[in-house]
Amino acid sequence: MSKEYETVIGLEVHVELATKTKIFCSCPTAFGGAPNTHTCPVCTGMPGSLPVLNKKVVEYAIAVGLATNCSITRRCKFDRKNYFYPDNPQNYQISQLYLPICRNGGVEIETEGGKKTVGIHEIHMEEDAGKLIHDEWEDCSLVDFNRSGVPLIEIVSDPDMRSGEEVVAYLEKLRLIIQYLGASDCKLNEGSMRADVNLSVREAGSGEMGTRTEMKNLNSFKAIARAIEAERARQIDLLEEGKEVVQETRRWDDEKGYSYAMRSKEDAQDYRYFPEPDLVPVSISEEWLEEIRARQPEFRTEKQKRYQEEYGLPAYDAEIITGSKRLADLFEAAAELCGKPKKVSNWLMGETMRLLKERGMEPEEIRFSPVNLAKLVALAEDGTVNSTVAKEVFAQVFDEDIDPERYVEEHGLKTVNDEDALRGTVEQAIRDNPQSVEDYRGGKEKALGFLVGQVMKATKGKANPGRVNELLKELLS
Repeated sequence: MSKEYETVIGLEVHVELATKTKIFCSCPTAFGGAPNTHTCPVCTGMPGSLPVLNKKVVEYAIAVGLATNCSITRRCKFDRKNYFYPDNPQNYQISQLYLPICRNGGVEIETEGGKKTVGIHEIHMEEDAGKLIHDEWEDCSLVDFNRSGVPLIEIVSDPDMRSGEEVVAYLEKLRLIIQYLGASDCKLNEGSMRADVNLSVREAGSGEMGTRTEMKNLNSFKAIARAIEAERARQIDLLEEGKEVVQETRRWDDEKGYSYAMRSKEDAQDYRYFPEPDLVPVSISEEWLEEIRARQPEFRTEKQKRYQEEYGLPAYDAEIITGSKRLADLFEAAAELCGKPKKVSNWLMGETMRLLKERGMEPEEIRFSPVNLAKLVALAEDGTVNSTVAKEVFAQVFDEDIDPERYVEEHGLKTVNDEDALRGTVEQAIRDNPQSVEDYRGGKEKALGFLVGQVMKATKGKANPGRVNELLKELLS
């Protein structure tokens, strides 16, 4: 009989903070840019250059700590982590080991297995390293220091997760909290949120931890779930064969669906940490802490409740819309402008979701403004355009953020509301289709639909279908 195994997972999540400048200098943090153009003597590690701490980094770290129920270290400091690597310009990284800014927190997650709290051991501030680009054509490696000195927080969880599903739920919860705070855009594909997975397996019921491996290069939630499943299976196979799991760092290849060893961690690297001599300790006063606490936004759970109570949205709509900060912001602004929250919700839940899926986009990539969404809702509601035309116009709003009022005017899409003209078109459709008229009078309801279609065709889709229906019934009776 084969043994039952339990997976034990802890995460180290690095998040690039949304400051305009780097953690210890005034170079820009913008993604992209020609290699080595967002640099200065400080972030390229030139001798004699001195770091100056960016206050906004501390405020973001505290805000994330408060939102994840951590206690804030009122007097924290920075340390030097010494190691040599080509993308690390000073040969050390300024980080926090002894007194990290946040400790002992946790967030609640919900999966099919129910609710549970994932503990957060600590959150610390640090600087990012540069980036190595491997040029296979020239057979060399090039280094870009644009990312060097970009501010990071590292969120270290307790080993509380037991499955890929729990890991993804935890990451989604963290991402949403951080996005609502505006502390980072958390784009896994651009590296502004990166997760390293520490995973071990043990016999079910055992109190002892197994040997863990650390997996890197995980840049999507799907990749993380696949990597966890593969690594769990690999470790179980080794144990079943009577072999040992080696403590090491592994790199996941998502295309090939397997991981390979990068470096062994049996001899843990001695980083020779010592207090950073160029930076004074950070003192966080009660006033400063309260100021940051007062600025905390309304998070998802409160928003969901308010959307149901204040706007009368169904629970499902509220859940979907608050699941993305971009959708929530769009909804609130458009509802405020047009005063029709349920209609705005319908457009977001229906056409917006359909087009996002069709275009393979995330809600965060939506480009249209709440102003144009509100205008479209108004046009559809006051009957200026019918529902078919409204959907056609919305597709243009979605893709190009056009002004729907101007677009409808320029393309002559207003609903035909001239009663005499409409009656004339309906009469013409009756004259042109005697067979359908006969079928309808003979009890075939479908024939009416055909006649409505003919009128809509004649008016290029601009008639009000409801009114066409009424006129047909009136004239045919």
